[in-house]
Amino acid sequence: MSPTTTRRAVLLGGAAALAAAATSSLTVPRALAAPATGEVFTLGVASGDPTPDGVVLWTRLARDPERPDGGMTEGAVEVDWQVADDERFTRVRASGRARTGPQDGYAVHVEPQGLPAGGTFFYRFGAQGRISPVGVTRTAPVHGLQPLTIAFASCAMYEHGYFTAYRHLAQEQPDVVLFLGDYIYEEAAGTYRAPSGNPRSYDTPEPRDLAGYRTRYAYHHADADLQAAHAAAPWISVFDDHEVANNWAGDVPEKPDPGFLQRRAAAFRAWYENMPVRAAQRPQGSSIRCYRRLHWGDTATFHMLDTRQYRDDQACGDTYPSDCAELTDPRRTLTGGEQERWLVDGFRRSRARWDVLGQQVFFSALDLVPGPPRGFNPDAWDGYAVERDRIVDAWQRSRVRNAVVLSGDIHTQYVADVRARSGDASSPVVGTELVSSSITSGGDGADRPAKVVEALTENPHIRYGTDRRGYLTARFEADVMRTAVRVVDRVSTPGAPVRTAAAFTVADRSPGLRPG
Repeated sequence: MSPTTTRRAVLLGGAAALAAAATSSLTVPRALAAPATGEVFTLGVASGDPTPDGVVLWTRLARDPERPDGGMTEGAVEVDWQVADDERFTRVRASGRARTGPQDGYAVHVEPQGLPAGGTFFYRFGAQGRISPVGVTRTAPVHGLQPLTIAFASCAMYEHGYFTAYRHLAQEQPDVVLFLGDYIYEEAAGTYRAPSGNPRSYDTPEPRDLAGYRTRYAYHHADADLQAAHAAAPWISVFDDHEVANNWAGDVPEKPDPGFLQRRAAAFRAWYENMPVRAAQRPQGSSIRCYRRLHWGDTATFHMLDTRQYRDDQACGDTYPSDCAELTDPRRTLTGGEQERWLVDGFRRSRARWDVLGQQVFFSALDLVPGPPRGFNPDAWDGYAVERDRIVDAWQRSRVRNAVVLSGDIHTQYVADVRARSGDASSPVVGTELVSSSITSGGDGADRPAKVVEALTENPHIRYGTDRRGYLTARFEADVMRTAVRVVDRVSTPGAPVRTAAAFTVADRSPGLRPG
């Protein structure tokens, strides 16, 4: 390998070539050196859920991503893995061998331990004489207020456009990526149309079983832009509705479906197989423990929520927008009682400078109807308003130093002040909400369409909005958080440049967004 090869080259297209070149100067496991035909690492590599001494490493073997079995027909396969300090793998920190097969969808999850805290590492896999692309990952620091840069995103409808935003996200080289749901969409090919058209297609029916969901994920993982984003940093991921079916709530599907729990079990298993999450997130039938907590030294604590599996059915007949007495029923829950208690306990115990809620649906009040009438989205926190107020009260009672809510779902970028009583402009600002729009869902979008203008008019706590596709970044420092709204002007064709549409800061112990 040339001594001038850069880390950026590893992340953005040269990974496979670098890995192959590295074998000429390394003693590698036998499986890496054995001759074979057919590429098996067509779905890339990923890492996730960093702790001070380890991460999850992931890959999934497939010769033909569009086939339910990935074109893998040989039964069990041995897969070697390595973690190193350098991109040439001359200083290997950890290595081992894993086994996968058809029962796992040929997915591999490895959880190396004993890595130094606060480090940056390179990793790769080998199987059947092939070597995977190289990924970059990180472990969390144990203590200290080290600056932390995250990028977060949601809603990647494959048919609605190209994953250009993922490529730009990779180029940001964040420390961590948070994905907040709708990694795939379950609609049958061609049934969900973007206003700017569907430039590509799943070419598959609506998934209802494990084979169908596995194929949907393969479409996404085979995308080079998504592979670049996964290889750039560890991800912390949660699911929303479309990983299963639109607007499901607990055990209740949006449309009558006697087999819904079996479908949900298949969808959960496919999500686990295809995401870099730990064995603790392996589903048990139609149940999965998705909510969890991760720490980044003293800088940040991530409280990752599950706002689907334990919620009550949507209020007001799930009519959008709507306003009915159910919205303020104190018995209604979005998180379920156990998860709410877990979250409140996390607030009490936290000593982080920044407490970050990574979750799926809009948290603040969002009146969608112009003028005196009101109308809300019952699928978001507005459908569970009393529980939302309890959570805001809890972080205030616990003296959480700086609360930041990250949201997705609605395909629009919003930046909002969180008030002690949502929608009450006279109550104090007690936190911040940052909302990612989508990677592609909704098509090209526009800078300031009528729906965004109306939302800003009706909801003065929302400080900024745009309907473009993209993601947000946030840099957490000891005395300030800096966030940037990053957008692309089109996804209907590939290669659009990225730009910063808006930027804001929040000072330590001074909730409230300031431009700049």
